[in-house]
Amino acid sequence: MKKTIFLLSACWMMQAHAQQSPIPFRNTIAVDAGDSPAEIIRKAAHVVPTANQYAALRNEFIAFIHVGPNTFTRMEWGNGKEDPAIFDLKTLNTDQWCAAMKAAGMKMVIITVKHHDGFVLWQSRYTKHGIMSTGFRNGKGDVLRDLSASLKKYGLKLGIYLSPADLYQIENAEGLYGNLSIYTKRTIPRAVPGRPFANKTKFAFEVDDYNEYFLNQLFELLTEYGPVHEVWFDGAHPKTKGGQQYNYAAWKQLIHTLAPKAVIFGKEDIRWCGNESGKTRAEEWNVIPYPENPNTASHFPDMEADSLGQRSKLLSAKYLHYQQAETNTSIREGWFYRDDTRQKVRSTDDVFDIYERSVGGNSTFLLNIPPNREGRFSPADSIVLYETGRRIRETYGSSLFKVANGPQAVLDNNPATALQLKGESGAIEITTPKPVTINRIVLQEAIQTSSERVEKHAVDAWIGGEWKEIAHSANIGYKRILRFPDVTASRFRVRIIESRLAPAISTVSAHYYRSRPPQLAISQSVEGMVTIAPVQPEFNWKPHGENATQNLSANFEIRYTTDGSTPNAQSWKYEGPFRMTAGEVKAISVQHKETSGVARQTICLAKNAWKLVNASSERNRRPATAAFDANPKTFWQSADGGAHSITIDLGASHELKGFAYTPQTTNADGMMAKGQILVSADGQTWQPAETFEFGNLINDPTTRYHYFKNSVKARFVKIEATETAAGSASVAIAEIGFFE
Repeated sequence: MKKTIFLLSACWMMQAHAQQSPIPFRNTIAVDAGDSPAEIIRKAAHVVPTANQYAALRNEFIAFIHVGPNTFTRMEWGNGKEDPAIFDLKTLNTDQWCAAMKAAGMKMVIITVKHHDGFVLWQSRYTKHGIMSTGFRNGKGDVLRDLSASLKKYGLKLGIYLSPADLYQIENAEGLYGNLSIYTKRTIPRAVPGRPFANKTKFAFEVDDYNEYFLNQLFELLTEYGPVHEVWFDGAHPKTKGGQQYNYAAWKQLIHTLAPKAVIFGKEDIRWCGNESGKTRAEEWNVIPYPENPNTASHFPDMEADSLGQRSKLLSAKYLHYQQAETNTSIREGWFYRDDTRQKVRSTDDVFDIYERSVGGNSTFLLNIPPNREGRFSPADSIVLYETGRRIRETYGSSLFKVANGPQAVLDNNPATALQLKGESGAIEITTPKPVTINRIVLQEAIQTSSERVEKHAVDAWIGGEWKEIAHSANIGYKRILRFPDVTASRFRVRIIESRLAPAISTVSAHYYRSRPPQLAISQSVEGMVTIAPVQPEFNWKPHGENATQNLSANFEIRYTTDGSTPNAQSWKYEGPFRMTAGEVKAISVQHKETSGVARQTICLAKNAWKLVNASSERNRRPATAAFDANPKTFWQSADGGAHSITIDLGASHELKGFAYTPQTTNADGMMAKGQILVSADGQTWQPAETFEFGNLINDPTTRYHYFKNSVKARFVKIEATETAAGSASVAIAEIGFFE
């Protein structure tokens, strides 16, 4: 019996010793079958970014450029069958792009050198489906060459978006995608007479025709346009063929050899944030669980769940891996430029808000700016970039704790120094020589040496002889920006409440954001009454609920126009809801002689006289009448299967010029990607008015507009869905509107 007790005791001591043995800091750490929950969390506290990942995080704010045939067809996704001549670029000014992006505070630019349509923006040796087959500079133009030169001039880094999907290679009779070619040993790059490479590196890979094509293009991009710091792989598959597989292991080897400083998006280095509308998670952990070793995996699924790296998620991991998120969205509706009249542009308020939530939420902000058909950024986009940069510099250019008393390791603005706490909780007190007014606190952990560990923290100010909490949040990671109402004090305290292991804090800085006039939203009731009010932020990540981006005091006024002109301080003053039957409302808020960005809304017909004539089907609690109740939170959803349509009596005859479609956002089910509008004067005899198509609904489920080529007169309208996003078996409409 004593021997049994001794053996059990010895085993327990050996296990306890093993659990407390040193864990080396690594990018990926395996979870062993016998690991306790505590040991798994201890391992997570030793997962760190690679040098390339950390450099990418320090970029913070980067740009996307989408330009190609879609710029001229006004489509979101091409079909691969476009005549290259449709890319009718006459001028190109990449210096103008870079000046604006530099002014915005961006550090890197990722350009879509090949989107899903397969059209290439550089002088590739391996295809004629691209800029070499256009009239741009007599077929000798090279957008990437121009951009690369401008980036060097303005001190910006280069990133490359090369779409693995390629509709031209699918649709073309001689296309390589899915042509069922066998895997054989191929030399990369394939020699092309008269086009030698200065870089003499050679690779030998066992690949098929399409992977060889893709590798040859990667070789061109990574060797002939300057150092590349990010390679961006989109996971979208608009169409597949022949069971085509991607040989990512070969792609990865080539990238790591030719671009050793590059991170790879969509694979093991950087992941998608899960949406394309600028939404951020309340807790964006970059140490996340994996079911297989991400360093040898070939498939990387999108991670769209609201919770990824919290303790409960880590306990089921086979591997713990550092993989940061990019929060990507577009400054315009859609990824490509369409026009300067109907395509809405985000305001500076909106872009700055996303900047604070994404960069200050442990991710990187990737903002798309699509050049127009003159090869320039449109004025509206440029204004927002310059103003956003001014706000970033004005707010975060220096810390109000610059001369404060406290641990210098957190006050010296040096990420290489850090204050190592002795336990999993603790406090850091900072005192300023005189009271300061602040409404922003920036916190950073020394993640490159000590991982991300803080799980709960708060900030206090000494007010009225006692500590009062002014902000709190969960994780910190690379950077956390806390936003709160103005506080004036000379003593502040950062409390680390819970951690995975003793954390190292590298930065505590204080800032003040000067409030601007609020951004506005325009809405319309069923009766057609138009209301203009400050935006209530859709992505409210702040636990205390304030909209800290703007001061919503009563000390501002709203001015608006209805004649298409841009409002100013002398335009009509908004006094309350008003009736309007057609046209467009534009509005600004004015505060202390400063104005907000312009809010605009196309006015639809009043819906109080509308009646439902027929719907193909409807689900319980999702009635067809919800499609026109002026409440985007309710929606009609049909039953699964069959043809889907809804017929509405507008109550009177109208001269219609287009319609607006708002998808439901509860989930991705039923989003109407394609369809047709039929019209009737009597509800009996129908004529087709027009077909429509909406792209990228799942990732960016915002209201879409379709304008008819010619106006149509109708009292009855029928909307027939012919295709839904992701092949959904039902169709859903949160709101439909017609305008005249």
